[in-house]
Amino acid sequence: MAIYLGNLTTSEMESRLGISLTTEDREKLESIRSNTAKVTNTDKWHCFDIPFVLVCGNYDTAVLVHSILEPYSGDMNQKLEIALDSK
Repeated sequence: MAIYLGNLTTSEMESRLGISLTTEDREKLESIRSNTAKVTNTDKWHCFDIPFVLVCGNYDTAVLVHSILEPYSGDMNQKLEIALDSK
C-alpha cells in the first residue's frame, strides 16, 4: 500500500515547478482542484507533496490538466507525474 502525503494548492504546485501560469490557466486548474484526496470518478484533481504527483479523478480531467500544463513543461524545474485514480 502506497502512502501519499500533502495537499498542494495550484499556487504551491506552480511555485514548486518554478513556472508562472497565466491567470486563465490558474483559474481553470483551481476550479477543478479538490481539497480532499478522494477524487475517484470525479472531474477533480489533487496534488500530493510526497510523492510529487497530481492525481485526476477521471481520464477527461487528466487530459485537460495535461493540456493546460504541457506548454509550461520546458520551464518546469522538476518532473510532475499526472496519474489517474481509477479505483
